[in-house]
Formats: sequence, structure tokens, C-alpha cells
Amino acid sequence: MSEPLLRVQGLTKHFPVLRGFLRRRVGTVRAVDDVSFDLHKQQTLAVVGESGCGKTTAGRAILRLVEPDAGHVWFHGKDLPTLDAPALRQMRRHMQIIFQDPYSSLNPRHTVGQIIGRPLVLHGVAQNTADAEDQVRQLLVRVGLQPKYLSRYPHEFSGGQRQRIGIARAIALRPDFVVCDEAVSALDVSVRAQVLNLLMDLQSEFGLAYVFVTHDLSVVRHIADEVVVMYLGQIVERAPRTSLFLRPSHPYTQALLSAAPEPDPAKRRQRIVLAGDVPSPMNPPTGCRFHTRCPLAFARCRVELPAAHTVADAHTVACHLYEGRQEPVDLLAPG
Repeated sequence: MSEPLLRVQGLTKHFPVLRGFLRRRVGTVRAVDDVSFDLHKQQTLAVVGESGCGKTTAGRAILRLVEPDAGHVWFHGKDLPTLDAPALRQMRRHMQIIFQDPYSSLNPRHTVGQIIGRPLVLHGVAQNTADAEDQVRQLLVRVGLQPKYLSRYPHEFSGGQRQRIGIARAIALRPDFVVCDEAVSALDVSVRAQVLNLLMDLQSEFGLAYVFVTHDLSVVRHIADEVVVMYLGQIVERAPRTSLFLRPSHPYTQALLSAAPEPDPAKRRQRIVLAGDVPSPMNPPTGCRFHTRCPLAFARCRVELPAAHTVADAHTVACHLYEGRQEPVDLLAPG
């Protein structure tokens, strides 16, 4: 395997909780705790989990849209969290993001030409405004929009069209990788399929790598090469897409898959209903963070954080049940 395009090691991000007139710190939200993974060129790594698991924060911390508290993000031989402002600005050209909400991610006071064209001028990709406009027209055509939309404002477009504008903005500087933060979750199902196919075509054309943040397992099955499953800020399972869907190993992953819609009645699985609610990230459980809801938890789970165990080629799971074994503990009885 070649060297990864992006290497994340021990990424950690905690948010202080402030209350009162004096804004005193009364707690800490442990949004991302010791997350590590690699991303290779032209690969799509999906980061999945319930709302509040830290997947969006992890994606933004990689790009330093929020400053990480600890860890390393190696990209093009440089550790992003250590870069000063001028050096980070130079790296911005090579890494971009597509935001979840197409209605709030575009400046309503700027035209489409300004939204997409200004980064081209700022980073020296376009020589002047006229050159930027020519490139913007080409980008609009590439994402399925008409060149005449150059002078229109975001409020004049539908949600799917706005997301295409966001995609055009993200690929305008020819980046090496893009964080897709729930990039299709706000779209209708029919439009969602079109945007996913567009993203895959652009990946092939421009050699892009994606970190695809999502909670939709049908999207993961369609677009991902590798999958990272997060729970309460930590990675509980990591595997190639095929391996994860064929033999989910962590009890949490199995519960997620059991809740995913299955169009083929012959392949439906018995639903696993997890007991209790997701614990607060301000006060996560000791040991394995999933033990409060896990049907197979035992005494060791409550006091000791599980290590990542290899259960197949490139398939790891953080669970005490897999110490010394590789066969998955199957909680999914036939439906």
C-alpha cells in the first residue's frame, strides 16, 4: 500500500461548557477523542454514526475549521495543526469542504460568480476577474448548471442547485481531498442520487479523495471504499465497505445495520433495539463508552477501554470480545 494522502493520528477536540454571568467553565464536551485513520488518493472514507458522535467535528478539525486540542494531521508531509496562518492558507487550496446545509453555506449577498470566482483570484488560479468568470462558467457546466447562472444569487436556486454550487466552489481550486459533511442529507431522495453520482464522477475526473461524513448507510454502501464507525467521539470499528456490510463485528455497528432499510425482504434482519439513551459527551462512561447500551457488556467493559483488534484484512474492532478471536459475535438473527 502506498503512503496515505492524509494521516490522522490521535485527533482530539473538547469544547468547554461555560455558564453564568462570568462564563465560568462547568464542564467539557468530549466531542472527538483519540481518532486515527489514513486516507489514500482517490479513496472515499465514510465516517458514520448517530447524531452527536463527533463525526462532523472530526471532519472540521482535520481542516482546522475548528482547532484540535491534540493529535496530528499529516497532509503533503506537513502536520496541519502546527502550521501558522500563512502556511495554512497555502494548504487551503489543496483541501476543501462541502457543507451540509446548502441554504446557509452560501453568502446570500454574493452572486454565484463571486462565490466560486473569488477563491480562484485569491489563490492565483485565475489571472484576473475575466479569467475567473470563464473558469466559473466551465465549473457550472461541469456540475450540471447553466453558465448564465453566473450573475444570480443563492436565493434564486433550489436546494439541489445550491449544493451543486457548493460542489463547484469546493473543486474550483483542484484540491486533493474534500470533506463532505452530510453533503446530501438535506436533499430530496431523487436529487440525492444525482449529487452522489456527480461526486463520484468528479472523483474519477479530478483524482479526488473524500472524507464522507454521513449517518445514511445506504449512501455508505453506494460511495465508500472504507468505513469508520464512531460512537461518542471514538472509533469503534473500521473496515473496507464490503467487509463491514458482510460481517459487522462491533455490537454498535450491528445495531446500526439492523436499523437500515433493506429493500429485499429475503435479506431483512431482526432489528436490534439498544437499551437506554446515548450518554452525554460531557460525562462519557468509563471503560468502553458503549457498555451502558451493549447487550454483551461484562465487568471488564465498565472499567477498561478496549484496544483495536484485527478480525480480518484491514478490518479492526475496538471490543473486548475480540481479544484472541476473529469470528464476529452475530447479534443479527434472521428476520
